[in-house]
Amino acid sequence: MINSKLESSCSHCHLTFPDEVMIHENDLRFCCNGCQSVYHLIHDRELDSYYSKIGEKKLAPPKQNLIDSSSFDSSAFYSQYVKKIDDNNNLYEIYLHIEGIHCSACVWLNEQILYETDGIIEAKINFSNHRAYIKFDKNQINLSKIVETIRSIGYDAKPFENSERGNNLDRERRDYYIRLAVGIFGVMNIMWISIALYRGYFTGIDQNVKTILNVAEWILSTPVLFYSGWIFFRGAYFGLKNKIINMDLLVASGSLLTYIFSIYITLTERGEAYFDSVAMIITFILIGKFLELLSKRSISQNLDLISKYQPSEIELIDGKKIDVQSVKIGDIVIVRTGERIGVDGEIVSGSGSIDESSLSGESLPVFREIKNHVLSGTLLIDGYLEIKVSREYRDSYISRIVAMLESAMNSKPNIENLANRISGWFSAGILILAFSTFIGWAIFTADFHVSFVVAVSVLIIACPCALALSTPIGTLVGLNMATREGILFKEGKHLETVAEINSIAFDKTGTLTIGKPTVSQIKIFKSFDEIEKKRLISLLNKSHHVIAESTIKYLNIENNNLFELENFQSFPARGVSGFINNIKISAGNYKFMQEQNINLPFESQTSHLYYSENNEIIALFEFRDEIRTEAKAVISKIKNMGIKIAILSGDEKNSVDRIADEVGISERFSGMTPEDKLKWIENEEKAGYRVMMVGDGVNDILALKRAEIGVAIGSGTDVAMSVSDIVLKQENLNSLSRALEIGRETLKLIRQNLGISLIYNSITIPLAMSGFIIPLFASISMSLSSLLVVLNSMRRK
Repeated sequence: MINSKLESSCSHCHLTFPDEVMIHENDLRFCCNGCQSVYHLIHDRELDSYYSKIGEKKLAPPKQNLIDSSSFDSSAFYSQYVKKIDDNNNLYEIYLHIEGIHCSACVWLNEQILYETDGIIEAKINFSNHRAYIKFDKNQINLSKIVETIRSIGYDAKPFENSERGNNLDRERRDYYIRLAVGIFGVMNIMWISIALYRGYFTGIDQNVKTILNVAEWILSTPVLFYSGWIFFRGAYFGLKNKIINMDLLVASGSLLTYIFSIYITLTERGEAYFDSVAMIITFILIGKFLELLSKRSISQNLDLISKYQPSEIELIDGKKIDVQSVKIGDIVIVRTGERIGVDGEIVSGSGSIDESSLSGESLPVFREIKNHVLSGTLLIDGYLEIKVSREYRDSYISRIVAMLESAMNSKPNIENLANRISGWFSAGILILAFSTFIGWAIFTADFHVSFVVAVSVLIIACPCALALSTPIGTLVGLNMATREGILFKEGKHLETVAEINSIAFDKTGTLTIGKPTVSQIKIFKSFDEIEKKRLISLLNKSHHVIAESTIKYLNIENNNLFELENFQSFPARGVSGFINNIKISAGNYKFMQEQNINLPFESQTSHLYYSENNEIIALFEFRDEIRTEAKAVISKIKNMGIKIAILSGDEKNSVDRIADEVGISERFSGMTPEDKLKWIENEEKAGYRVMMVGDGVNDILALKRAEIGVAIGSGTDVAMSVSDIVLKQENLNSLSRALEIGRETLKLIRQNLGISLIYNSITIPLAMSGFIIPLFASISMSLSSLLVVLNSMRRK
């Protein structure tokens, strides 16, 4: 005898337990005191519509033994996670990660509860990553009270960190792996069975054998539909809930009805079953969803990559090393040669050459001394600095760059492909046609089986396989063409966007120019033969300055048998000196030569290096950043495409004007910060332009990510290449014009494919509605339409 116990469902979390252990309250049942208190809190605040929104979804009951909420009020927690935004009104803001969110109803409930809590000024929750932005008045409410409020309705909160975003996406990726594995396993095995069934259809097959094969396909397709395909059912549900008819609804309804119809066919042994179509549709579209997820994961990796420009720890004046996030305003930190500057502040002692290319894009180092300000993320090439901190870590320049990069990523326009633009009305139209066909045939024939078969034929033949394939297969051809020419498109959709670009912004250094200073001319004042050149190289070999390296390369003398250098001295950002066989030799800039009491005929107006022996000037080297040889021709070609062009550079005006005049660009901007470039692109987009940004450095990353298309030169920094949409691997601007051409050719091909699929649907759908096409031939016809699209695309390879 089986001992069964009556089970009840909790009125809050919907989990079921034996009725005898439930808390009874009139007609209500609760599994614990936590659920009971949450239920009454929601009821007392008149938010009962939450339960209608969430339906029968099972929730996790309120957690027990959570971390003491008072820890959220500690000064250490505030210094690390909470930001004060208004001193007068005592307003603060924080980002929290809300645990336990299952759907949009959970977001709605949390926002309603928080908005109605005194002291909370603003509360916004992002459903995709469960991040909550909360602005609150500390005079009215403590952070611990906010966390307790969230916990009181069955959720939990903790500080949001970028790593959490990556962890969530990793968990979602693992879930996709499993769903894909189930789908691929099902499809591969169903294909073998389908071969036997299709052959039997034309050559004859015993009904008992046919039924056994149909049952086998039924078993294999069931987990594919309801487990692997659950994503589409969920998407269709939320689409309908928000009054949107999307492609998920068509995929879910078409596959489900085909599945039900195939079960009916299998049980009644009448006609042909289509379990193979169910599994294939779900699996192949799921692959596309998975690729989309992988692109999202790259966002968190981009944010992690830029952190390399921020040291994890810094050294205080007393020699103590602390975490960079613990630095306070007024602290004195030490930075030595070769170290990254981890703080924003003012130099109080020392001087040195600083590589600020990550901020300005200028390839040449700049000299900074006492009372000059320095920014985090820059590199001290030579010298020694003691810096008084002016901003805490979360307000530092590099931290703000990360925040703006994240904002640019989130606000970047989502350019959908042409198929998706059509899918809304197409999906709705097919559902209406299929339903109307069923009703019409039911009235006309009074035969459910016939009506159902005809309606399913409409759904199958109109299944957007050819439509959905039109863009991907055309994109694949475009990607193949680009790859062969050294152009890397990170996502296929960028090919379509490139075709519609009508404004391009170029960074100067490393993009239109080579990005490394080279000797433009040399002026000789006294004898400068092989001996003097070897002495100069012997001296410059002790320096790591970019000017020294360029000079050695220009002189092109073997480093073998160099002179032995004595009493070498380095003067940061100015020059170097030493003795060779009692001859004093010096190399440096104009200011350094004056300090050495060396008379100079004039001061060079460009980047330069003077060389002297025994306080007499020998030679002057002048440097410039050379323009890429192909730049002028490429700019002219792009102009002929009807595209507007501008230069956005952090360099000084004379340098920018020289380059702009030589390559033929009239619109040019100098002295631009990363924020300035970002603002320029936003203004262009507001004016209706589709903007492409071409750059190579960290100073370009905000613009690269904010623009509809970001293009990085292959010689650029790894973070610039990471956030960009296109990478030109050959480091040649000819690849840029070719990328624009390939984009336009691809868009033309996609439009042809869409035309083929739409013509196919306009012919076959009426035939199916008229009852001239049975489901089997509908399935075959659907495959033929896809084949036509593939053949049209492959002819362009």
